[in-house]
Amino acid sequence: MAQRIAILGSTGSIGTQSLDIISRYPGEFEVEALVAGNNVDLLTRQAKQFNPRVVVIGNEKGYKTLKENLRDTKIEVYAGSDAAGAVVSSTAVDVVIASVVGYSGLRPTISAIKAGKKIALANKETLVVAGEIIGQLLKETGSKIIPVDSEHSAIFQCLTGENGNPVEKITLTASGGPFHNWTEEALADVTPHQALKHPNWDMGSKVTIDSASLMNKGLEVIEAKWLFNLSPEQISVIVHPQSVIHSFVHFADGSVKAQLGVPDMRVPILYALTHPRRFVSDLPRLDFRKSHCMTFVEPDLKKFRNLSLAYISLGKGGNMPCIMNAANEIAVNSFLSEKIGFMQMPDVVEHTMDKCPYTRSPDLEHLEHTDMEARRIASDYINKLSK
Repeated sequence: MAQRIAILGSTGSIGTQSLDIISRYPGEFEVEALVAGNNVDLLTRQAKQFNPRVVVIGNEKGYKTLKENLRDTKIEVYAGSDAAGAVVSSTAVDVVIASVVGYSGLRPTISAIKAGKKIALANKETLVVAGEIIGQLLKETGSKIIPVDSEHSAIFQCLTGENGNPVEKITLTASGGPFHNWTEEALADVTPHQALKHPNWDMGSKVTIDSASLMNKGLEVIEAKWLFNLSPEQISVIVHPQSVIHSFVHFADGSVKAQLGVPDMRVPILYALTHPRRFVSDLPRLDFRKSHCMTFVEPDLKKFRNLSLAYISLGKGGNMPCIMNAANEIAVNSFLSEKIGFMQMPDVVEHTMDKCPYTRSPDLEHLEHTDMEARRIASDYINKLSK
Protein backbone atom coordinates (compact mmCIF):
# COMPACT_ATOMS: atom_id res chain seq x y z
CA MET A 1 0.00 0.00 0.00
CA ALA A 2 1.40 3.41 -1.02
CA GLN A 3 2.66 5.72 1.74
CA ARG A 4 0.55 8.88 1.77
CA ILE A 5 2.82 11.92 1.90
CA ALA A 6 2.29 15.52 2.99
CA ILE A 7 5.08 17.98 2.16
CA LEU A 8 5.56 21.11 4.23
CA GLY A 9 7.52 23.46 2.00
CA SER A 10 6.85 21.72 -1.31
CA THR A 11 8.18 24.58 -3.46
CA GLY A 12 11.54 24.83 -1.67
CA SER A 13 14.74 22.96 -2.46
CA ILE A 14 13.98 19.88 -0.31
CA GLY A 15 10.32 19.90 -1.29
CA THR A 16 11.03 19.87 -5.03
CA GLN A 17 13.67 17.15 -4.63
CA SER A 18 11.23 15.10 -2.53
CA LEU A 19 8.70 15.27 -5.34
CA ASP A 20 11.40 14.17 -7.76
CA ILE A 21 12.01 11.09 -5.60
CA ILE A 22 8.29 10.38 -5.31
CA SER A 23 7.90 10.57 -9.09
CA ARG A 24 10.54 7.85 -9.51
CA TYR A 25 8.57 5.26 -7.51
CA PRO A 26 4.99 5.08 -8.83
CA GLY A 27 2.84 2.97 -6.56
CA GLU A 28 5.14 3.35 -3.53
CA PHE A 29 4.16 6.92 -2.59
CA GLU A 30 1.05 9.00 -2.98
CA VAL A 31 1.05 12.78 -2.56
CA GLU A 32 -1.78 13.59 -0.20
CA ALA A 33 -1.04 17.25 0.56
CA LEU A 34 1.25 20.04 -0.60
CA VAL A 35 1.95 23.07 1.58
CA ALA A 36 3.90 26.12 0.39
CA GLY A 37 4.50 29.62 1.63
CA ASN A 38 4.26 32.07 -1.25
CA ASN A 39 5.09 30.47 -4.60
CA VAL A 40 1.62 30.12 -6.11
CA ASP A 41 2.85 29.41 -9.65
CA LEU A 42 5.09 26.49 -8.70
CA LEU A 43 2.55 25.12 -6.23
CA THR A 44 -0.03 25.18 -9.03
CA ARG A 45 2.26 23.20 -11.34
CA GLN A 46 3.05 20.69 -8.59
CA ALA A 47 -0.63 20.23 -7.80
CA LYS A 48 -1.52 19.60 -11.43
CA GLN A 49 1.30 17.07 -11.80
CA PHE A 50 0.82 15.12 -8.56
CA ASN A 51 -2.93 15.65 -8.00
CA PRO A 52 -2.94 15.78 -4.17
CA ARG A 53 -6.20 15.83 -2.26
CA VAL A 54 -5.28 19.14 -0.59
CA VAL A 55 -3.02 22.12 -1.21
CA VAL A 56 -2.33 24.94 1.25
CA ILE A 57 -0.75 28.31 0.55
CA GLY A 58 0.65 29.88 3.70
CA ASN A 59 0.33 33.45 2.49
CA GLU A 60 -3.40 34.06 2.37
CA LYS A 61 -2.93 36.72 -0.33
CA GLY A 62 -2.25 33.90 -2.78
CA TYR A 63 -5.44 31.97 -2.01
CA LYS A 64 -7.69 33.45 -4.72
CA THR A 65 -5.11 32.96 -7.46
CA LEU A 66 -4.36 29.39 -6.39
CA LYS A 67 -8.07 28.58 -6.14
CA GLU A 68 -8.64 29.98 -9.63
CA ASN A 69 -5.62 28.11 -11.03
CA LEU A 70 -7.03 24.79 -9.77
CA ARG A 71 -10.70 25.45 -10.52
CA ASP A 72 -10.86 22.59 -13.04
CA THR A 73 -9.55 20.01 -10.55
CA LYS A 74 -11.03 18.31 -7.50
CA ILE A 75 -8.15 19.49 -5.31
CA GLU A 76 -9.19 21.21 -2.07
CA VAL A 77 -7.49 24.60 -1.60
CA TYR A 78 -6.84 26.27 1.77
CA ALA A 79 -4.69 29.08 3.12
CA GLY A 80 -2.91 30.01 6.36
CA SER A 81 -0.83 28.34 9.04
CA ASP A 82 -3.83 26.80 10.83
CA ALA A 83 -4.80 25.02 7.63
CA ALA A 84 -1.27 23.66 7.26
CA GLY A 85 -1.40 22.23 10.78
CA ALA A 86 -4.81 20.64 10.16
CA VAL A 87 -3.69 19.05 6.89
CA VAL A 88 -0.61 17.34 8.32
CA SER A 89 -2.67 16.06 11.26
CA SER A 90 -5.16 14.35 8.97
CA THR A 91 -5.68 10.60 9.25
CA ALA A 92 -5.18 10.47 5.48
CA VAL A 93 -1.47 11.30 5.93
CA ASP A 94 1.15 8.68 6.84
CA VAL A 95 4.40 10.64 6.45
CA VAL A 96 5.13 14.35 6.74
CA ILE A 97 8.18 15.78 5.00
CA ALA A 98 8.96 18.85 7.12
CA SER A 99 11.06 21.02 4.84
CA VAL A 100 9.89 24.56 5.57
CA VAL A 101 13.01 26.68 6.13
CA GLY A 102 13.24 28.65 9.38
CA TYR A 103 11.17 29.19 12.49
CA SER A 104 7.91 29.15 10.53
CA GLY A 105 8.22 25.38 10.20
CA LEU A 106 7.91 24.82 13.96
CA ARG A 107 4.14 24.98 14.49
CA PRO A 108 3.04 22.68 11.63
CA THR A 109 5.75 20.17 12.50
CA ILE A 110 4.51 20.09 16.10
CA SER A 111 0.98 19.49 14.78
CA ALA A 112 2.26 16.48 12.82
CA ILE A 113 4.11 15.13 15.87
CA LYS A 114 1.03 15.50 18.06
CA ALA A 115 -0.88 13.49 15.47
CA GLY A 116 1.69 10.68 15.76
CA LYS A 117 3.01 10.94 12.21
CA LYS A 118 6.33 9.73 10.87
CA ILE A 119 8.36 12.89 10.25
CA ALA A 120 11.04 13.15 7.58
CA LEU A 121 12.70 16.17 9.16
CA ALA A 122 14.59 18.69 7.05
CA ASN A 123 13.66 21.71 9.17
CA LYS A 124 16.59 22.23 11.57
CA GLU A 125 14.88 25.00 13.48
CA THR A 126 12.21 22.71 14.96
CA LEU A 127 14.78 21.00 17.18
CA VAL A 128 17.08 24.01 17.51
CA VAL A 129 14.33 26.18 18.98
CA ALA A 130 12.23 23.61 20.84
CA GLY A 131 14.31 20.45 21.19
CA GLU A 132 13.26 19.68 24.76
CA ILE A 133 9.57 20.24 24.00
CA ILE A 134 9.78 18.11 20.86
CA GLY A 135 11.52 15.31 22.74
CA GLN A 136 8.71 15.15 25.28
CA LEU A 137 6.05 15.18 22.54
CA LEU A 138 7.75 12.30 20.74
CA LYS A 139 7.61 10.23 23.94
CA GLU A 140 3.94 11.04 24.46
CA THR A 141 2.70 10.48 20.92
CA GLY A 142 4.89 7.72 19.50
CA SER A 143 5.72 9.92 16.52
CA LYS A 144 9.09 9.18 14.94
CA ILE A 145 11.62 11.52 13.36
CA ILE A 146 13.89 10.34 10.54
CA PRO A 147 16.45 13.05 9.72
CA VAL A 148 16.78 14.27 6.15
CA ASP A 149 19.82 16.55 6.50
CA SER A 150 22.74 14.71 4.92
CA GLU A 151 24.85 14.92 8.09
CA HIS A 152 22.16 13.70 10.46
CA SER A 153 21.04 11.05 8.01
CA ALA A 154 24.65 9.85 7.94
CA ILE A 155 24.76 9.61 11.74
CA PHE A 156 21.37 7.88 11.78
CA GLN A 157 22.55 5.34 9.20
CA CYS A 158 25.79 4.68 11.10
CA LEU A 159 23.84 4.04 14.31
CA THR A 160 21.31 1.71 12.67
CA GLY A 161 21.94 -1.83 13.88
CA GLU A 162 24.23 -0.78 16.72
CA ASN A 163 21.54 -1.57 19.33
CA GLY A 164 22.69 0.87 21.98
CA ASN A 165 26.45 0.28 21.65
CA PRO A 166 28.18 3.16 23.45
CA VAL A 167 28.98 6.21 21.33
CA GLU A 168 32.04 8.24 22.28
CA LYS A 169 31.26 11.17 20.00
CA ILE A 170 30.08 12.15 16.54
CA THR A 171 31.74 14.34 13.92
CA LEU A 172 29.64 16.41 11.58
CA THR A 173 31.37 17.28 8.33
CA ALA A 174 31.10 20.74 6.78
CA SER A 175 31.95 21.69 3.22
CA GLY A 176 33.22 25.01 4.51
CA GLY A 177 31.21 26.78 1.84
CA PRO A 178 32.88 28.94 -0.81
CA PHE A 179 35.01 30.97 1.62
CA HIS A 180 36.84 28.56 3.91
CA ASN A 181 40.23 29.62 2.50
CA TRP A 182 39.48 33.34 2.40
CA THR A 183 41.10 35.88 4.73
CA GLU A 184 39.09 37.95 7.21
CA GLU A 185 39.83 41.04 5.12
CA ALA A 186 38.42 39.39 1.99
CA LEU A 187 35.35 38.11 3.84
CA ALA A 188 34.45 41.67 4.82
CA ASP A 189 33.75 42.41 1.15
CA VAL A 190 31.77 39.26 0.28
CA THR A 191 28.63 39.97 -1.74
CA PRO A 192 25.35 38.03 -1.58
CA HIS A 193 25.96 36.89 -5.15
CA GLN A 194 29.29 35.33 -4.15
CA ALA A 195 27.86 33.75 -1.00
CA LEU A 196 25.03 32.11 -2.92
CA LYS A 197 27.48 30.13 -5.07
CA HIS A 198 27.90 26.95 -3.01
CA PRO A 199 30.62 24.69 -4.45
CA ASN A 200 28.88 21.34 -3.80
CA TRP A 201 25.23 21.56 -2.80
CA ASP A 202 22.10 22.94 -4.48
CA MET A 203 20.12 24.61 -1.69
CA GLY A 204 17.79 27.54 -1.08
CA SER A 205 19.22 31.00 -0.44
CA LYS A 206 18.86 31.01 3.36
CA VAL A 207 20.51 27.62 3.86
CA THR A 208 23.25 28.52 1.37
CA ILE A 209 24.14 31.71 3.27
CA ASP A 210 24.07 29.75 6.55
CA SER A 211 26.45 27.23 5.00
CA ALA A 212 28.83 30.01 3.92
CA SER A 213 28.87 31.49 7.45
CA LEU A 214 28.98 28.04 9.17
CA MET A 215 25.75 28.88 11.00
CA ASN A 216 24.21 25.93 9.19
CA LYS A 217 26.71 23.69 10.95
CA GLY A 218 25.95 25.38 14.26
CA LEU A 219 22.26 24.64 13.82
CA GLU A 220 23.14 21.03 12.98
CA VAL A 221 25.21 20.71 16.16
CA ILE A 222 22.20 21.74 18.24
CA GLU A 223 19.88 19.49 16.25
CA ALA A 224 22.24 16.54 16.73
CA LYS A 225 22.11 16.96 20.51
CA TRP A 226 18.35 16.33 20.49
CA LEU A 227 18.26 13.72 17.73
CA PHE A 228 20.92 11.50 19.25
CA ASN A 229 20.81 12.41 22.97
CA LEU A 230 24.37 13.73 23.13
CA SER A 231 26.18 16.34 25.18
CA PRO A 232 27.81 19.34 23.43
CA GLU A 233 31.22 17.81 24.18
CA GLN A 234 30.28 14.75 22.14
CA ILE A 235 29.59 16.73 18.96
CA SER A 236 32.51 17.93 16.88
CA VAL A 237 32.78 19.58 13.46
CA ILE A 238 35.40 19.09 10.75
CA VAL A 239 35.66 20.91 7.43
CA HIS A 240 35.68 18.43 4.54
CA PRO A 241 35.52 20.46 1.31
CA GLN A 242 34.83 17.49 -0.99
CA SER A 243 31.52 16.63 0.77
CA VAL A 244 32.03 12.91 0.19
CA ILE A 245 31.93 11.78 3.83
CA HIS A 246 28.71 13.11 5.29
CA SER A 247 29.56 12.45 8.96
CA PHE A 248 31.24 10.02 11.39
CA VAL A 249 30.28 8.10 14.52
CA HIS A 250 33.10 7.29 16.95
CA PHE A 251 32.32 4.29 19.16
CA ALA A 252 33.70 3.61 22.63
CA ASP A 253 35.83 0.70 21.41
CA GLY A 254 37.79 3.01 19.09
CA SER A 255 35.93 2.09 15.91
CA VAL A 256 34.70 4.80 13.56
CA LYS A 257 31.83 4.46 11.08
CA ALA A 258 31.20 6.94 8.28
CA GLN A 259 28.54 7.30 5.61
CA LEU A 260 29.74 8.31 2.16
CA GLY A 261 28.05 9.36 -1.04
CA VAL A 262 27.79 12.03 -3.70
CA PRO A 263 26.46 15.40 -2.49
CA ASP A 264 22.85 14.82 -3.58
CA MET A 265 20.02 15.49 -1.11
CA ARG A 266 17.76 13.02 -2.88
CA VAL A 267 19.72 10.15 -1.32
CA PRO A 268 18.89 11.02 2.33
CA ILE A 269 15.35 11.99 1.31
CA LEU A 270 14.83 8.53 -0.20
CA TYR A 271 16.31 6.85 2.87
CA ALA A 272 14.05 8.83 5.21
CA LEU A 273 10.97 7.79 3.23
CA THR A 274 11.89 4.11 2.93
CA HIS A 275 13.67 3.34 6.23
CA PRO A 276 14.32 0.65 7.37
CA ARG A 277 14.39 -0.56 3.76
CA ARG A 278 16.70 0.69 1.03
CA PHE A 279 15.14 1.05 -2.40
CA VAL A 280 17.08 0.48 -5.60
CA SER A 281 17.71 3.85 -7.24
CA ASP A 282 19.30 5.29 -10.35
CA LEU A 283 20.71 8.28 -8.48
CA PRO A 284 24.39 9.21 -9.12
CA ARG A 285 27.00 6.88 -7.59
CA LEU A 286 30.21 7.74 -5.80
CA ASP A 287 33.18 6.82 -8.00
CA PHE A 288 36.34 6.47 -5.92
CA ARG A 289 38.43 6.59 -9.07
CA LYS A 290 37.36 10.22 -9.39
CA SER A 291 37.57 11.03 -5.66
CA HIS A 292 41.30 11.56 -5.79
CA CYS A 293 41.67 13.36 -2.47
CA MET A 294 39.70 13.81 0.73
CA THR A 295 40.92 16.51 3.11
CA PHE A 296 39.91 17.55 6.62
CA VAL A 297 40.70 20.73 8.56
CA GLU A 298 39.49 22.29 11.79
CA PRO A 299 36.94 25.08 11.31
CA ASP A 300 38.33 28.58 11.87
CA LEU A 301 36.15 29.92 14.68
CA LYS A 302 37.74 33.35 14.46
CA LYS A 303 36.65 33.86 10.87
CA PHE A 304 33.38 31.94 11.27
CA ARG A 305 32.12 32.98 14.71
CA ASN A 306 28.59 31.72 14.11
CA LEU A 307 29.68 28.16 14.88
CA SER A 308 31.10 29.15 18.26
CA LEU A 309 27.95 31.17 19.01
CA ALA A 310 25.89 28.06 18.33
CA TYR A 311 27.95 26.06 20.81
CA ILE A 312 27.50 28.85 23.38
CA SER A 313 23.74 28.84 22.89
CA LEU A 314 23.62 25.05 23.16
CA GLY A 315 25.63 25.13 26.38
CA LYS A 316 23.34 27.74 27.92
CA GLY A 317 20.16 26.03 26.74
CA GLY A 318 16.71 27.35 27.59
CA ASN A 319 15.53 29.93 25.08
CA MET A 320 19.06 30.89 23.98
CA PRO A 321 19.04 28.73 20.81
CA CYS A 322 15.71 30.36 19.92
CA ILE A 323 17.29 33.80 20.37
CA MET A 324 20.27 32.83 18.25
CA ASN A 325 18.10 31.38 15.48
CA ALA A 326 15.78 34.40 15.29
CA ALA A 327 18.71 36.83 15.18
CA ASN A 328 20.37 34.79 12.45
CA GLU A 329 17.25 34.75 10.28
CA ILE A 330 17.07 38.54 10.51
CA ALA A 331 20.82 38.84 9.84
CA VAL A 332 20.68 36.61 6.75
CA ASN A 333 17.75 38.53 5.26
CA SER A 334 19.59 41.80 5.92
CA PHE A 335 22.77 40.51 4.29
CA LEU A 336 20.83 39.30 1.24
CA SER A 337 19.26 42.76 0.93
CA GLU A 338 22.74 44.31 1.36
CA LYS A 339 21.92 46.18 4.57
CA ILE A 340 24.87 44.57 6.39
CA GLY A 341 28.09 42.85 5.40
CA PHE A 342 28.96 39.16 5.60
CA MET A 343 31.13 39.59 8.70
CA GLN A 344 28.45 41.64 10.45
CA MET A 345 26.00 38.71 10.60
CA PRO A 346 27.66 37.14 13.67
CA ASP A 347 27.79 40.62 15.25
CA VAL A 348 24.00 40.78 15.00
CA VAL A 349 23.60 37.30 16.48
CA GLU A 350 26.01 37.95 19.36
CA HIS A 351 24.42 41.31 20.21
CA THR A 352 20.95 39.77 20.28
CA MET A 353 22.10 36.86 22.46
CA ASP A 354 23.54 39.40 24.91
CA LYS A 355 20.46 41.65 25.01
CA CYS A 356 17.44 39.35 24.74
CA PRO A 357 16.03 38.13 28.11
CA TYR A 358 17.08 34.59 28.98
CA THR A 359 14.71 31.91 30.31
CA ARG A 360 15.92 28.52 31.52
CA SER A 361 12.79 26.42 30.91
CA PRO A 362 10.53 28.10 28.35
CA ASP A 363 7.23 26.67 27.15
CA LEU A 364 6.06 27.04 23.56
CA GLU A 365 4.24 30.30 24.27
CA HIS A 366 7.38 31.78 25.79
CA LEU A 367 9.42 30.68 22.79
CA GLU A 368 6.95 32.52 20.54
CA HIS A 369 7.53 35.68 22.59
CA THR A 370 11.30 35.12 22.58
CA ASP A 371 11.34 34.77 18.81
CA MET A 372 9.51 38.06 18.33
CA GLU A 373 11.64 39.92 20.87
CA ALA A 374 14.91 38.61 19.42
CA ARG A 375 13.84 39.67 15.93
CA ARG A 376 13.04 43.16 17.23
CA ILE A 377 16.41 43.50 18.96
CA ALA A 378 18.28 42.21 15.92
CA SER A 379 16.39 44.54 13.57
CA ASP A 380 17.02 47.57 15.78
CA TYR A 381 20.73 46.75 15.90
CA ILE A 382 20.90 46.38 12.12
CA ASN A 383 19.19 49.73 11.66
CA LYS A 384 21.91 51.32 13.79
CA LEU A 385 24.66 49.54 11.84
CA SER A 386 23.29 50.67 8.51
CA LYS A 387 22.95 54.37 9.42
